[in-house]
Amino acid sequence: MTSAPTRQPRQDRSRATRARLLEAAIASLAEIGYPASTVAIVAERAGVSRGAAQHHFPTRDDLFTAALEHVTQVRAEQLRRHRGATANGRRSVADVVELTFALYTGQLFRAALALWVAAAAEPSLREQIVPLEARLGRQVHRVVVELLGADESVAGVRESIQATLDLARGLGLANLLTDDSNRRARIAAQWARTLEQSLR
Repeated sequence: MTSAPTRQPRQDRSRATRARLLEAAIASLAEIGYPASTVAIVAERAGVSRGAAQHHFPTRDDLFTAALEHVTQVRAEQLRRHRGATANGRRSVADVVELTFALYTGQLFRAALALWVAAAAEPSLREQIVPLEARLGRQVHRVVVELLGADESVAGVRESIQATLDLARGLGLANLLTDDSNRRARIAAQWARTLEQSLR
């Protein structure tokens, strides 16, 4: 006598569906951009019905705002994993600069950029994205501070760390159309020396 297959609990299935939708939204944004990324296309890519997609995310803006939050949480988690890989949780300044610059390349960055561009033109989306981006930006900033073991009460340190994030974003833009990795590596090395001086 064979036992009946165990069914995945409803809550687990719901979480799995939500995760598939977010991953599909990110891939869609990165590959075809915001205007072409409809809920129907994302649902198809995720292998779920449009109704299931709208159950989790009632509007298109809800879906893509959640996708941006997911993107940033993944990026912050990538940084945290690197922090945990060292004995004291700190890494060299050069390592942290490289890690930070790497956050702003690849599919996750392309997806976030597609949303930023769309939010600049669509007021309803902008209302959701601007406060979310500010909160998530603070989260990434905080992780970089922790990785560096930096003291932001020292004059200029906070601004130097913010400049690192702004520079990483700008270099990520330069990398969108062509492989800019060689130039980025040289700039990362030079910026790491500059940042190290400002942290002393």
